[in-house]
Amino acid sequence: MEKFFKLKENGTKVSTEITAGLTTFFAMSYIIFVNPAILSLTGMPTQAVFLSTIIAAAIGTLVMGLFANVPYAQAPGMGLNAFFTYTVVFALGFSWQEALAMVFICGIVNILITVTKVRKLIIHSIPESLQHAISAGIGVFVAYIGIKNAGFLQFTSEPGNIETINNAPFDAASSYPDGISSVVTGGGIVPALVNFTSPGSLLALIGLIITVILLVKNVKGAILIGIILTTIIGIPMGVVDLSVVSNPANSLGNAFSELGTTFGAAFGNEGMISLFTDVSRLPLVIMTVFAFSLSDIFDTIGTFIGTGRKTGIFSAEDELALDNSAGFKTKMDKALFADAIATSAGAIFGTSNTTTYVESAAGIGAGGRTGLTSVVVAVLFLLTSLFSPLVALVPTQATSASLILVGVMMMSSFLEINWESLEEAIPAFFASIFMGLSYSISYGIAAGFIFYVIVKVAKGKTKDIHPVLWISTGLFVLNFVIMAFI
Repeated sequence: MEKFFKLKENGTKVSTEITAGLTTFFAMSYIIFVNPAILSLTGMPTQAVFLSTIIAAAIGTLVMGLFANVPYAQAPGMGLNAFFTYTVVFALGFSWQEALAMVFICGIVNILITVTKVRKLIIHSIPESLQHAISAGIGVFVAYIGIKNAGFLQFTSEPGNIETINNAPFDAASSYPDGISSVVTGGGIVPALVNFTSPGSLLALIGLIITVILLVKNVKGAILIGIILTTIIGIPMGVVDLSVVSNPANSLGNAFSELGTTFGAAFGNEGMISLFTDVSRLPLVIMTVFAFSLSDIFDTIGTFIGTGRKTGIFSAEDELALDNSAGFKTKMDKALFADAIATSAGAIFGTSNTTTYVESAAGIGAGGRTGLTSVVVAVLFLLTSLFSPLVALVPTQATSASLILVGVMMMSSFLEINWESLEEAIPAFFASIFMGLSYSISYGIAAGFIFYVIVKVAKGKTKDIHPVLWISTGLFVLNFVIMAFI
């Protein structure tokens, strides 16, 4: 173990690495509950997503530990799972099988980017201010989803602004005996704070307060503890139904049975084959894969540089390799490859993009310096598969606080933007705040790129626009034109 992980060389020992692994696991294990809650909204079986989340996390984290020998853990990414559900499936109309196919393609693209120098072109084509804006914008998006899931908002629309009900043109004289499944309104919808009279919104508020207190007091595993305490409080409030634990549909055996529904679904008739049968959707598919890849790449690189630079996990040579090398010459190369492999593996089993978690910083802060930390995290993820029935107990009100607060933490990237300069602030606004308001990561990135080009052209600084950014912006504009005529 000493030789394989080079413990002495990295100034650590087995007990320290185990402690670090436990710390990282408890900091990020909330994803076990949150990911099924988000992805199951698309029609994916909840228990299958639970297992695929664990399997993807275990595979990605093991590769990170055994191949790259760095103390980083992976799991399906927050923000990317929301993009999968709310943008790709709900807004763009893809099936969850098609969305998984695009996640798999994204992983392959990221692998190719990692083993070649293409990543250098992509990284340097996007201005640093836009990179920070995209990261912070994903935080805005995730927090807004959490606020909605908590039931803190209600929306009012005048009849004249209602466009369709149940995908049919709205007629005020019509009745809907089978109920209303969907409503599309124009720009007249107005959000407002609820009165907190329902048990669900009250439970979410209690859970948010508990989790905030735990976080500011630096309690290890604060988010996971918050989810558990909120779920327990929800029992006497009538929000949590204990009978679901004894339901055979929520057993580990059934979870493995349901996994057969999602495993390989990305490659079936409803997945990869369906994705490319309609040529008119091809630009939209390309843009969606591009948005998946872009978010994944910068999320991972930001985590590596932000945590690895201070601790010495990644040397100056590793950071230079990010620009100049191809293949697997350094720990950074290997870690990026592990991250890309995990995304494709996760898509095969049935989950959204798997990415490196910034919560790994908790374990690094506890002294983790080698891949042994990652191996400990992977083992702990696999052990949690035994608690499959408990996942059904956790209500959306219990996970909403985690979405809100993870979003808040992601917004720290706003500090790196010069808001005094309109030349920098305008594109950053559209790549971040507009991302949340439009409820779409890809639309936020597109708007940020488009306004960056507009601002630079207006200022006569076209030389500042990288060729890759020109091409990307052109593809985004083409996508919007095509969607307008579909």
